[in-house]
Amino acid sequence: MPFQQVDEETPLLVSEQLRKSRTPLPWGQFSIILFLQLSEPLTSQVISPFAPQLIRDIGITNGDEARVGYYVGLLHSLFFATEALTVLHWSRVSDHIGRKPVIILGMFGLSISMFCFGLSKTFWGLVLSRCLNGALNGNIGVMKSLVAEITDSTNMPHAYAYLPMAWSTGGALGPLIGGTLERPAERFPNIFGQSAFFKTYPYFLPCAIPAIFSMVCLFVSLFFLKETVPSPLRFGRIINRCHPQRNDSPHNSETAPKPALLEALSHSSPNDGTPLPLRALLTPQVLIAASTYATTSLMDIAFRTIQPVFFATPIALGGLGLTPPVIGKILASFGILNGLFQVFCFARLHAWLGTKGTYILGVVAAIPMMMTFPVISLLVQSQGLNITVWFVIGLQVFLSVVLCISYGAVFIYINGAAPNRASLGATNGIAQLVVSIMRAIGPAAVNSTWSLCLEKHYLGGWLVYYLMVSMVLLALGSGMLLPKNVWKN
Repeated sequence: MPFQQVDEETPLLVSEQLRKSRTPLPWGQFSIILFLQLSEPLTSQVISPFAPQLIRDIGITNGDEARVGYYVGLLHSLFFATEALTVLHWSRVSDHIGRKPVIILGMFGLSISMFCFGLSKTFWGLVLSRCLNGALNGNIGVMKSLVAEITDSTNMPHAYAYLPMAWSTGGALGPLIGGTLERPAERFPNIFGQSAFFKTYPYFLPCAIPAIFSMVCLFVSLFFLKETVPSPLRFGRIINRCHPQRNDSPHNSETAPKPALLEALSHSSPNDGTPLPLRALLTPQVLIAASTYATTSLMDIAFRTIQPVFFATPIALGGLGLTPPVIGKILASFGILNGLFQVFCFARLHAWLGTKGTYILGVVAAIPMMMTFPVISLLVQSQGLNITVWFVIGLQVFLSVVLCISYGAVFIYINGAAPNRASLGATNGIAQLVVSIMRAIGPAAVNSTWSLCLEKHYLGGWLVYYLMVSMVLLALGSGMLLPKNVWKN
């Protein structure tokens, strides 16, 4: 028998694992999770086609086109900044009171914030709406925990192959809704032309549709979603135990029982079924997986926020000068292609390349994706908006689809890094906290650089593209720290 090197990353009983058949996905609950996940991309992507025009209409730029990108990036960054302040707390709370209550509250926050966004007439109104959206949105990390808790090692890659389908469907419908229904009184005068309300609030209709959908998701969660935390504590019980009744005798204070929640946090270990304290979760595995997720999200959010601004910027300033309906169709095409690609290709690529190889492939595709921006700009200025330009736009969309396979791979690493199953929510919360910080930095940084390039023409106007490529290289370097085999905790 040939010698085989074994280390701490080499899985034991390889032949037994290879023979192990794949567990069927629990389609009842999994399909509910897919349905609920539609609300996130639908809510976030619906504003992308009309955000530049909305900033112009509000008048905060005073007609300066170079400042549009700055304020669009600020809107995106503020959402993630407020999310970073709360997402870890929501994820840790879900480990104790259950996933279901946190998801219900998150759906309520999405709905209310989108109604407020559509009714906002000032920039500060938009800011407050986005901050409310981020602060109440505890669903991002909790949803990933739900998927991990209803799957096992044999079917988790296939579950993560289907998850982008939900995101892509919402990512396709959101831009279509936003690009088609913005300013309905002008676009559909026969239907909405006499409505004073839609003339006063021209962006309410596209915002109201995802808001209503989020409310529907709230009731679906309430009546059909099953709790995956084995013994969730009631919220009132946690409050009572965290504030036990005082004993009149001071001598009894030392012998008074600790609150159940605090006792669990202080004495839990990776081998039992209770959530671990935050400090115990900061293991090298969790930090590596979280940093990889963060750098991936940084380059991705930079691309997603600059793309519609680039499309909307006039040709004379280096953009394409496209209208919101056309931008919406381009973004929707990405959503459709991404959903199909992930469902039919992710599991096969994962089986062929492994988890790390799949991640590296997605990140490497982002380098030519970023460089298509200056190529498109040069082509449209020299040749006009011809078929060659549309071909490169299509190539950009396809490369952005390939980039998204990195997410499925990094999610597998994050779930494998959790010290125990009861701490999945907190582990995903830590990862989402770091990601939210990066996503707060990314839009503001890249859109501000875009505005500076338009005003000062730094490095021939290409400074923003160098910045975006450097973000890709950062993600690639972080991915190199991942082990070849996913951790088995």
